[in-house]
Amino acid sequence: MTDSKYFTTTKKGEIFELKAELNSDKKEKKKEAVKKVIASMTVGKDVSALFPDVVNCMQTDNLELKKLVYLYLMNYAKSQPDMAIMAVNTFVKDCEDPNPLIRALAVRTMGCIRVDKITEYLCEPLRKCLKDEDPYVRKTAAVCVAKLHDINAQLVEDQGFLDTLKDLISDSNPMVVANAVAALSEIAESHPSSNLLDLNPQSINKLLTALNECTEWGQIFILDCLANYMPKDDREAQSICERVTPRLSHANSAVVLSAVKVLMKFMEMLSKDLDYYGTLLKKLAPPLVTLLSAEPELQYVALRNINLIVQKRPEILKHEMKVFFVKYNDPIYVKLEKLDIMIRLASQANIAQVLAELKEYATEVDVDFVRKAVRAIGRCAIKVEQSAERCVSTLLDLIQTKVNYVVQEAIVVIKDIFRKYPNKYESVIATLCENLDSLDEPEARAAMIWIVGEYAERIDNADELLESFLEGFHDESTQVQLQLLTAIVKLFLKKPTETQELVQQVLSLATQDSDNPDLRDRGYIYWRLLSTDPVAAKEVVLAEKPLISEETDLIEPTLLDELICYIGTLASVYHKPPSAFVEGGRGVVHKSLPPRTASSESAESPETAPTGAPPGEQPDVIPAQGDLLGDLLNLDLGPPVSGPPLATSSVQMGAVDLLGGGLDSLIGGTNFVAPPTAAVPANLGAPIGSGLSDLFDLTSGVGTLSGSYVAPKAVGSISMDLQLTNKALQVMTDFAIQFNRNSFGLAPAAPLQVHAPLSPNQTVEISLPLSTVGSVMKMEPLNNLQVAVKNNIDVFYFSTLYPLHILFVEDGKMDRQMFLATWKDIPNENEAQFQIRDCPLNAEAASSKLQSSNIFTVAKRNVEGQDMLYQSLKLTNGIWVLAELRIQPGNPSCTLSLKCRAPEVSQHVYQAYETILKN
Repeated sequence: MTDSKYFTTTKKGEIFELKAELNSDKKEKKKEAVKKVIASMTVGKDVSALFPDVVNCMQTDNLELKKLVYLYLMNYAKSQPDMAIMAVNTFVKDCEDPNPLIRALAVRTMGCIRVDKITEYLCEPLRKCLKDEDPYVRKTAAVCVAKLHDINAQLVEDQGFLDTLKDLISDSNPMVVANAVAALSEIAESHPSSNLLDLNPQSINKLLTALNECTEWGQIFILDCLANYMPKDDREAQSICERVTPRLSHANSAVVLSAVKVLMKFMEMLSKDLDYYGTLLKKLAPPLVTLLSAEPELQYVALRNINLIVQKRPEILKHEMKVFFVKYNDPIYVKLEKLDIMIRLASQANIAQVLAELKEYATEVDVDFVRKAVRAIGRCAIKVEQSAERCVSTLLDLIQTKVNYVVQEAIVVIKDIFRKYPNKYESVIATLCENLDSLDEPEARAAMIWIVGEYAERIDNADELLESFLEGFHDESTQVQLQLLTAIVKLFLKKPTETQELVQQVLSLATQDSDNPDLRDRGYIYWRLLSTDPVAAKEVVLAEKPLISEETDLIEPTLLDELICYIGTLASVYHKPPSAFVEGGRGVVHKSLPPRTASSESAESPETAPTGAPPGEQPDVIPAQGDLLGDLLNLDLGPPVSGPPLATSSVQMGAVDLLGGGLDSLIGGTNFVAPPTAAVPANLGAPIGSGLSDLFDLTSGVGTLSGSYVAPKAVGSISMDLQLTNKALQVMTDFAIQFNRNSFGLAPAAPLQVHAPLSPNQTVEISLPLSTVGSVMKMEPLNNLQVAVKNNIDVFYFSTLYPLHILFVEDGKMDRQMFLATWKDIPNENEAQFQIRDCPLNAEAASSKLQSSNIFTVAKRNVEGQDMLYQSLKLTNGIWVLAELRIQPGNPSCTLSLKCRAPEVSQHVYQAYETILKN
């Protein structure tokens, strides 16, 4: 009897009976009971109350019973973690069972029990299984590591399982290799920064050897892993391609697509002059063609991938046009996809075939398909110039059929043909005009109106035709209304005497009777153009139009390159990168094709982030500048709340640049007051000419960073002095200020207080206290600050450069031992030397002047008549800068050497030294 009997019972009091049966002494009865429990669990009954009784049945030699108990355990361990611990001993025992199937079963079940309490008990059995003599156990254990990493990543790293996995890539058994690669790829995806799959020519060789003997899924894992490798030169790329090519003849379509992905990627590195390049192109066509003989769903996936391949390398399938001809019984989704590829492959050599085929399709019964076929004829005319005439005559034949939707599509594509080949096929306009009455779709009506307006001088009754459209103006769609407005204005400019009433009528309909803003605006623009300067109107409205391009629906090249790296995945079917549809974006890495060079250079970035400081002082890493405005302005600039210092708004605007050219050209005047020293006016100029420049004067200015030296307001505080002048003709109120994210997190510490309304031509001076707890983003230059000031009239932007010494903090003195150790620790390439000229100070005077600006002298000595000052300073974000200042008595120049873990600040520290010493 089959096991279906277990699913038919609906007795009450069953749990109690099952409990008794599970504790029975008879093995058969026990097994029956466990089967009943699993059946109840499968249909959704809660049998968790039997957990201890089922776990007791684990101690058995019967493999079938053990599998059932493990199945129950996987299901209920999460809800009964305390009980699940009872099973740990059995796992440990089963992992040492002489039967490899039981060892593998135990390790597989352990990986599926997602209970934190149990995971640490499982490390020892898992370690043994990873080194088991049986490959079946090793391959199961490899996958278990990936599952365990998902539950507790830290534990897996601490226990050294990742290193063991890497060793398994060199395993003698190909299935173990494949599973190790799969597990490492899975872990690497969830941790994109970790370089787990550290591939080198030796490991690639091992993978390629294993590739021939794996199961099909193993081959897919290995091929996907190969696709992420970057060969060092074209010879290595060619050698890998040669060894992957046999996979193209595999029966499994997933293996074929994975192999195609590897070859498409590495072909980028091969020179087109190589004989091998041509051979590879020829080898790629047959497997892709074979995929089209599968069932429709697989055909569709294959066609979506082929669509990408044809856009990247049309030469692969240029001789295979016939396989993309549509069969009568293809589902519509396959038909439309094939049609798309046919147009992409259309060329002078095969256009006759393609056109005959398309004309046939245009008489089919499926409306969507017929429409697409008619459009395809138009696209062929635009793509292959020599065929344009044949295409136009084909379209005219189709118009003669008088089938409504065919006529409408034909008119839409003929409009595009007129745009591509002006003054060539206008003789067909008469035929088109005969079909005016049958047009009922907005796109076709708009296309016809465009044709009448554009060629009004060739159509005797153009005004009557357009007038007939005008009768139902308000019932038309926006697309048709806009087109009609433009067409009548064109007609008026070509035949002004006869159409004055018509143009008046359409302008009043568009501007006075319409509530569509686009239509109203266009109507007003035409009205003003025609009433003020008809000559200019003619130049604007009747300007020569650019020719349209042949391929308007190609995927953008960088996206195409990324999608080629995802052939055989969902991204290649959607034609979208994974980041567009994978929620949360976890593990989504942007991929791109290798550069077209003979040797690929290392992709390591040479930039060093500021990483060090004395113990306990961890500096902030300055993030790179992501977008110009960051979250400078979501324009919701209400006065900041008093209390904690105001950081910039957390609502991001994305990469919108409200000023077009960025903020650099728009500079206003500000003074920054430094901590225990003084303010240096920032880099100043006039505000940008935006029409608003004369409303609001933000200048107070002196030239560059070596400006005047102002006494500090208070020790340890930073403030910004603003001088606001109202150049508008109305009173300004409701002031607010906001800073863009900047290199050191400067942000207003209080609202911008302009106590009385600012009358026209009135000037007010304000001191704004600043904090350094705002959002951080690396700016260019480092000391650039972008500011927005808002009031009741508008928002005004300016950018200013602040001197770095306002950010030197009071606890910047390092002790001697620490100074010495840090100086040695910072690499020599981070050292920068500068000359400070015209500075006649002696060592004492220089030291005391610098100390008042928080640059502290740690030690001083005299070497061969030169005074050497060793100094330290610390910035508000915890970055330390160490300096050596050499002063030769009697010599007006001194030498400054700076060492810092963030070398990009050195130039600005030197400017601060120069400013302080020369004032």
